[in-house]
Amino acid sequence: MCGRYAASRDPSAIVAEFEVQEGPERDLPADYNVAPTKDIYVIRDRAASDVAPLTREMLIARWGLIPTWAKDPSIGARMNNARMETAAEKPAFRQAYAKRRCLIPAEGYYEWYTSEQLNAKGKPVKQPFFIHAADGSSLAIAGLLEWWRDRTAGDEAPWQLTAAVLTTEAIPQLATIHDRMPVMVPKPLWSRWLDPSWDGAGAIDLLGVVAEGDLVAEPVSMAVNNSRNNGPELLIPVPAGMD
Repeated sequence: MCGRYAASRDPSAIVAEFEVQEGPERDLPADYNVAPTKDIYVIRDRAASDVAPLTREMLIARWGLIPTWAKDPSIGARMNNARMETAAEKPAFRQAYAKRRCLIPAEGYYEWYTSEQLNAKGKPVKQPFFIHAADGSSLAIAGLLEWWRDRTAGDEAPWQLTAAVLTTEAIPQLATIHDRMPVMVPKPLWSRWLDPSWDGAGAIDLLGVVAEGDLVAEPVSMAVNNSRNNGPELLIPVPAGMD
């Protein structure tokens, strides 16, 4: 799964790294503890017409996909993740999977390991880990996009762009922390994944292959457990079980 991640890099750096041609409408503040329902950067390829060339855009979306048919937007808080294995068939995700795939840039993501150590209340300690690229580059996480608007508010109601992170089975290196992880899109496959003319068939066999050592998992402060805590100190490695 993916319930928190870090996105603190300057948007101009993301634009350059992901070869974006059209930047976002506004800059988001640096966020070291991105949680569902927050605004996030997403990257897509779009053509103005069937004969026009593709343009790579960086947009702002709400993390938590709201299906077009949903009446209550609160459903999005529970749909921040989609399983890669079933997204193409699930009613909530299949249209987005076939037509609106994206990349979600991240410095890294957090995952929690349930240890045998007990806290003061006698419950197992859940140690957060920050998982990031070993070479310091951004992670290109596979995502889905969907537009939603409140139809009860009439035809003038604004459309809202929403997003979900695709997840897959964790590689052995990370499976001891959690059995799921975000799907990573290697740079040579960015254009393929983002191609709106492709329905995504067979993508599960192309993506998510991460070599051992490409990612680093480091224990970090339990302060990240509270989404209101937000600062660069959250990324500093600490001894496991320590704040």
